[in-house]
Amino acid sequence: MAKTDLEIAQECVMRPISQVAEKVGIDAAELEYYGNYKAKLSLDVLKKRADKADGKLILVTAINPTKAGEGKSTTTVGLGDGLNQIGKKAMIALREPSLGPVFGLKGGAAGGGYAQVVPMEDLNLHFTGDMHAITTANNLISACIDNHIHQGNALDIDIDNITWKRCLDMNDRNLRNITIGQGAKANGTERKDGFNITVASEVMAVLCLADSLMDLKKRLGDMLIGYNTKQEPLYVKDLHIEGALAMVMKDAIKPNLVQTLEHNPVIVHGGPFANIAHGCNSIMATKTCLKLADYVVTEAGFGADLGAEKFLDIKCRFGNLKPNAVVIVATIRALKQHGGVAFEDLKNENVEAMLRGCANLAKHIETIEAFGLPYIVAINEFATDTQAEVEALQNWCRENHHEMSLSQVWAKGGKGALDLAEKVVSLCEQPNTYAPIYNVNESIKDKITKIAQTCYGAGAVAFTDEAEAQIALYEKQGWDHMPICMAKTPTSLSDQDKLYGAPKDFTITVRELRPSLGAGFIVALTGNVLTMPGLPKQPAALNMDIDEAGHIKGLF
Repeated sequence: MAKTDLEIAQECVMRPISQVAEKVGIDAAELEYYGNYKAKLSLDVLKKRADKADGKLILVTAINPTKAGEGKSTTTVGLGDGLNQIGKKAMIALREPSLGPVFGLKGGAAGGGYAQVVPMEDLNLHFTGDMHAITTANNLISACIDNHIHQGNALDIDIDNITWKRCLDMNDRNLRNITIGQGAKANGTERKDGFNITVASEVMAVLCLADSLMDLKKRLGDMLIGYNTKQEPLYVKDLHIEGALAMVMKDAIKPNLVQTLEHNPVIVHGGPFANIAHGCNSIMATKTCLKLADYVVTEAGFGADLGAEKFLDIKCRFGNLKPNAVVIVATIRALKQHGGVAFEDLKNENVEAMLRGCANLAKHIETIEAFGLPYIVAINEFATDTQAEVEALQNWCRENHHEMSLSQVWAKGGKGALDLAEKVVSLCEQPNTYAPIYNVNESIKDKITKIAQTCYGAGAVAFTDEAEAQIALYEKQGWDHMPICMAKTPTSLSDQDKLYGAPKDFTITVRELRPSLGAGFIVALTGNVLTMPGLPKQPAALNMDIDEAGHIKGLF
């Protein structure tokens, strides 16, 4: 019986994090230890190396995800290990997992098999407390809003037009829409409210886009909380708590250092979802890696339609980052599902369905080409893949002139990515014409339409009456010259979650927009994307346990 990811991780004899740090020239004095195997990096790590040339930046993205699994994090970790195995000084930058999906259905974000980040239990549970700090900061804002109203409401806050929500790092559908302040007057003012999951909080986005503690404080102050009764916008800075918020976040802004199973350094920092937020680890983490290593492998959430688009249109724009190459991960199982095969039948050989599903892969390749970047298709091998299916996919890549590599990192770790690593190094030497696909000074509608048509293959974009009114308000307020962060189902190129493959000429409907003024972008919500997920019928939590010795089981 094959070992689980957790069993493989628990067998790893980890090295002290100080030894891992030494591989990329980090001094012990620059570490803030959280036990023996994880540490936060002092902000001086980046400051001291500001004049050092950046390494090469490699983005790992994927096709639209399915229940069959794509292995984007696994490929990211395996490629980082593979680059080190071929003698390159490489680091990996990942997002932090959210507890909601850990106990729900999606799982964590530490890779899998023999391409994992450890300590796996810590990473997928409380780690270094960043999620708790973000939750606390978010809810301090909510508490201060309601206290301000209770204490006389000097800002004349319109209690029916408060846009700021509370948050919790858990999947809990019952908290989406709630009533607070019920009962006696001493309990506060009764009003409608709701919760987002922590990773959807703007505090998370601000953390991931800030380039210093003072920039973080300013961005926190710029976040919108709602409007007064004259319909004028109100900000966190109007509550005079941005200093307190930055204090709460003073440690969370520091990147976290851990290691792979092969003892290579990994920075794990920040974790916004890509379907409801911008889906990338922090700019500070990526920039720190670029100063410490010659090659940096990072990932963006879900497929190229979501995470990669936001990485290339939002994160790279704000961070002045210049990516060198893109890895597009695909699995034969997922391609068969995009080709019309039911999930329960994916174990059966079906070359024809897989080739039909390649239309989805082709669309994501087209998206990366639109950004002017060289790419390679990483075929993430599963045990159920047949030789005929593998050869057919390889032939499809060759016939369509797509560079490709068979990745075996789940089973072999870095050794399973040696070919991929060599080809990625070659790609990084190629000149590229990377540029975002839109200008921020274009209209909100034009920016959304460019994303939908270029990255999704949509024919048109429709806007609800509510969205039209919001666009008019944002233009009046001067908020329209910002990037767009699309909130969309990850499972389809469209806004319909079960429309697989590569649909064409469909209409995307934008139902609502939300200004994230501290982060510096406008969120456009499509379809039925929710900012507070719910648990599935059989949550992963049902299979988890711990024994008297503290030994965990069932965590993947």
